[in-house]
Parts: sequence; structure tokens; C-alpha cells
Amino acid sequence: MRERIVTARCLLSLAAAAMLAGPALAQSAAPQDEGNPLVNIFKYGGTTKPPEAPPSLDDVYCPTIDVAEGGSSLQTMAGGTVRTQIRLGQLSRSCRPAEGGSTLVTVGVQGMVLLGPGGAPGRFTAPVTVTLKSGSQVIGRRSRQAVAAIPAGQASGSFTVVEEGFVVPAAQAKDFEIEVGLGSPSKPARAPRRKPAAAPADG
Repeated sequence: MRERIVTARCLLSLAAAAMLAGPALAQSAAPQDEGNPLVNIFKYGGTTKPPEAPPSLDDVYCPTIDVAEGGSSLQTMAGGTVRTQIRLGQLSRSCRPAEGGSTLVTVGVQGMVLLGPGGAPGRFTAPVTVTLKSGSQVIGRRSRQAVAAIPAGQASGSFTVVEEGFVVPAAQAKDFEIEVGLGSPSKPARAPRRKPAAAPADG
């Protein structure tokens, strides 16, 4: 009988020690993503912590694409006549969450090159510019010369551009714009230089 009492007291002492040691184990193991098995049973219903679910794509802000002013079409001339007319077609974009609350953006552009009266079949380039901005701040901008081939006997050809890896910082991830246009980004016009005033003639 005495041995049973001693054994019971030992078990109670071990259980109490485990309860006291529990919080310390949980704190030391947490950085290793292992956790305390006893704590995990009550928190997650199992001895191990389940993997964290990735952010839902429904929570990622992904604005529609705007076409830059005057950037939906572009003409090239030859001898005073239209050689080609370049037009934007289908535009697409995708956004997915990244580290630190940032957003990764991919932009796709399809377009068409049409022959004009002064054109002939061949290979043509279409200057495409993709810009991501937040207000007046440019987050990222890329310009690429897309290529369209028009075979003999045809009057048009298509081109495709896919720009990946735009990173929108977390601070702008909920308030940014995507803009696509044909041609290079417009540069502000420089003010004309003023000619120095002529010195007055001596009387």
C-alpha cells in the first residue's frame, strides 16, 4: 500500500513539472515551428501545428488595365502614305500575393499590325509600354519592341507581349494602376530657350 502511495505521488509530481515546463517549451520551440504537442492538441486538434494556408487570391487587389491616352493605335508612314497601322487588342493581367504584403503582377498584351497603302508583307515591330503607378509615383515601367510577321498574301499579323515580375510594395498594394500604351512614354516638352536680350546701343 505504501509503495502505491509513493508511486502516485511521483506521478503527480511529474505531471506538475510537465505543466510548469509547458510554457517554456512552447516558447523555445515556437521559432522552429514545432510547438508544444500538448498545446497543439487544444489549439489545432492534433499534436503538430497545421501548415498556414496561403493568402486567398480573392483578397489581392488587381485593377483593370487602362490604355494610355493616345496609346491605343499607332501609324507608320512611308513616302507620305500609311505603311502600317498598329492597334492594341486583348489586355490581361494577374496578381498574386508575395512576401511582406507585396503583390506580384503579370501583364499580357495582344495586338495587330495592319498593312496600309504604302506597306508590304514582312516583319514589323510594335513599341509597347507597360507602366504600374500609384498616383504620380511610377512603381515600374517596361518598354518592349514586339514583333509581328505578315506573310505574303496577307494584310495583317499579330503580336503578343507578356511582362512578368512587377513587384508592387505593400504600401501601394491596395492603390495602384496598370497602364498599357503603344509608343514610348511621353516626355515633358522642354521650354524653348530664350535668346539673350541685345545690349542697348550707346547713344
